[in-house]
Amino acid sequence: MEGCWNCSATGTEDSQCTDGAPAQSPHFPHRAVWGSLTAVLLVVVIALSVTGQVGFRQPKPQVVRITVPDQTGVLVNQSALVDKHNDVVTYSVTSHNNHTSTVLFDIKHGLICYKPDNQQTCFLRKMERSDYENVNTLLDESKQVSQLWLKGNETQRQIEFLGVLGGQHVNASTLQEPLQTLCLHSSIYWTRRADGPGKQRLIYFCIDICFPSNICVSVCFYYLPE
Repeated sequence: MEGCWNCSATGTEDSQCTDGAPAQSPHFPHRAVWGSLTAVLLVVVIALSVTGQVGFRQPKPQVVRITVPDQTGVLVNQSALVDKHNDVVTYSVTSHNNHTSTVLFDIKHGLICYKPDNQQTCFLRKMERSDYENVNTLLDESKQVSQLWLKGNETQRQIEFLGVLGGQHVNASTLQEPLQTLCLHSSIYWTRRADGPGKQRLIYFCIDICFPSNICVSVCFYYLPE
C-alpha cells in the first residue's frame, strides 16, 4: 500500500492521507445484532404458539352420566369422569343412603382403585380383560354423548367378590398419579378375586358399577383370614 505525505512549508508537520478518502472510525455492527435478536424472538414466538396449540388441543376430561334402574325399578344415577389424555376413568357411585364411593380405572398402569365414602381406605386390584373391555366402551361412548340411559330389561347384572389381603399394606408414595392423590392419608390394601366370602365371613360392603355396554357389576368386599 502506498502512502502520501502532505508537507507544510516549514517541513515540520507531516500528516498521512488515504488517497483522498476520508478517514473512517470503527462502528459497532448494529444491524447484525438487531437481526440476530429479531430471529431469536421469532423462534421464541413460534415455539410458544406451537406449545399453546398443543396444550389447547389436549382433550379435557368429560363427565358422562349413567342412569339405570336397579332390580326394584328405582333409578340409580352414576357419573364417570373420562380423562382420555391420561387414560383414566373415575366413577362416582352414590348409594341409596347418599354415600358416594369412588372407583378409579387407571388404564395406563392397569389398576382399579375402590375408595368407599367416609373411610380412609383404598382397595387395589389389577385390571383384567373384561375390565378393559368395559372401560373402553365408556371411552368410545363419551365421544358422542354425555348422558346414558340403560334399559333395565336389557342390562346384564353380575356380582363379583374381592377378598381383602389385610396383611399386605401399600405405601401411597409407591403409587403413580392419580392413585397417589386419591389414596393420600389412607390405608391401602391389595385385593384378589374370590368365589365368595363363605358362611363364616361377612360381606364388608358392595359397590355397583354400570357400563354403557348394559353390564352392571356389583363388587363386594370382605376380609380374608390373616
